[in-house]
Amino acid sequence: MRTNVDDFISELDGGMFAQKLGQALSDVAAGTIDHGKGKKKGKITIELDVQQIGESHQVQIGHTLKVSRPTLRGKATEEDTTTTPMYVGKGGKMTIAPDAQMDFLKTPAKEEQ
Repeated sequence: MRTNVDDFISELDGGMFAQKLGQALSDVAAGTIDHGKGKKKGKITIELDVQQIGESHQVQIGHTLKVSRPTLRGKATEEDTTTTPMYVGKGGKMTIAPDAQMDFLKTPAKEEQ
């Protein structure tokens, strides 16, 4: 099994990382068009650090978003770092909850009559 990249990104920092990335993409694109004049480039860097938590089957994902966007007189840069714990399952698949955990919200309980 492999890690589902869409799920992984959407789970980082409780969904905030995906929102920050979306905003960064828009800001850099707009700055490049508004101030690039065909010569200035914007840059977005995603850095992921993976470290085991104790001796468990969990890892701490450090996720850093580095953004550089062109401005009228130069560039604006920002760096944002947060962390998210993830479970590591079979084959290294990373998820926010362990694979063995039951999903009580998806399956409605049936009442006996």
